[in-house]
Amino acid sequence: MPHASSVTDTVADRDASVHRAKRSTVFAAALGNGLEFFDFTVYSFFAALIGKLFFPVGSEFGSLMLSLATFGVGFVVRPLGSIVIGAYADRAGRKPALVCTVSLMALGTGLIGLAPTYARIGIAASALIVIGRLLQGFAAGGEVGAATTLLMETGGRGRRGALVSWQMAGQGGALLAGALIAVAVSKGLAHDALVAWGWRVPFLIGLCIGPVGFYLRLRLDDPFESRIQDDARGARRTTVSRSRLPVRQLVAGTMLVIGGTSSMYTIAFFVPSFLTMTLHMPAATALLAACTAGGVLLVGSPWAGRLADRMPRRKALLYPVSIASLVLVLPAFRAIEALPAIGTVVAVVFVLIGLMTLSSPAGFVLMLEALAPDVRATSMGIIYALGVTIFGGFAQLIVGALWRWSGSFYAPAWYVLACGFVSLAGLALYPESDA
Repeated sequence: MPHASSVTDTVADRDASVHRAKRSTVFAAALGNGLEFFDFTVYSFFAALIGKLFFPVGSEFGSLMLSLATFGVGFVVRPLGSIVIGAYADRAGRKPALVCTVSLMALGTGLIGLAPTYARIGIAASALIVIGRLLQGFAAGGEVGAATTLLMETGGRGRRGALVSWQMAGQGGALLAGALIAVAVSKGLAHDALVAWGWRVPFLIGLCIGPVGFYLRLRLDDPFESRIQDDARGARRTTVSRSRLPVRQLVAGTMLVIGGTSSMYTIAFFVPSFLTMTLHMPAATALLAACTAGGVLLVGSPWAGRLADRMPRRKALLYPVSIASLVLVLPAFRAIEALPAIGTVVAVVFVLIGLMTLSSPAGFVLMLEALAPDVRATSMGIIYALGVTIFGGFAQLIVGALWRWSGSFYAPAWYVLACGFVSLAGLALYPESDA
């Protein structure tokens, strides 16, 4: 039976080739968003030092606020990036859009990591940091829509959750790596060396990731490109034939996204620092919380994606997880108040971020499946950018204002709860597709 054996070998080789292509696609797609989270973590860790070096004012607090405001600028331009780059991804293909985003991210990271300080070139130094953050934010706005769309379109219905989950896993790995590298640099160098050049090392590591991502993304297989070519040959792809942006999905999707966004940015990033002020917990709490959140995302996301693929409907997983998250928020804060120890905080982060991780792949696939392919990247980018900009990027300011206004230890919990209920309403409003 030599002929049958030859056919079997050919099929096996083809399957192996397809598997390698999908693995390469997953890695390349997840790399860009990972770079964003890496920079986010590193900038947050060195915000006070960057403030002193690039935004010198009359007080250290003023420098820190200017540094954080510059960081926030990156969030403000995300919606613009989601529209511009998303539209490009829906017209030219996912691959060219992803090549563009990783290039812009690397450029922004390089500007921050290589910029001369205020002491050397004055206000131009501050401008370079702002431009770097603008480039990063603009690229990040278009990154998620194009990358998650590519991952979803690469697999069939029974594999979409598993593929999309690597986007979140990449975020977790980058968060974990960023926190560990920042701490290693801070602890391993003398203070003078850290101020002179050491703080730049993590940004330069991020810059080195850029060319790798650029190369990998140039070699991507993009299923949407084939559709564009078929439409062009059939003269069917015209401006008139393009789908309109779906208002219902945009509104309901943004509502759906803010639940997980508020949990991530509040529980993992704000609460540990908040506890050092209110319960006088050690500074190591913030590092351990960030590492826990990163580890849960990295390890848990692929498992959650496979679970989502096994469920008959996406909402069958999302409803119970969303309700469980709402039920556990207040008891989690009561536990911290009653037993203010690092172990308690780590346990709370593990549980709440774990629930967010469990629902994320199913939530992304639910949204993507209900969007028309020719506006999918734009729509997903807008949904994510609006949710993250308003309820993630400004979470620390909002929760801080709530705390100062109310004086309540539970202010972060009330914020997460309010966002969670809005997210639950968004889940009810968002249509579920059978595609």
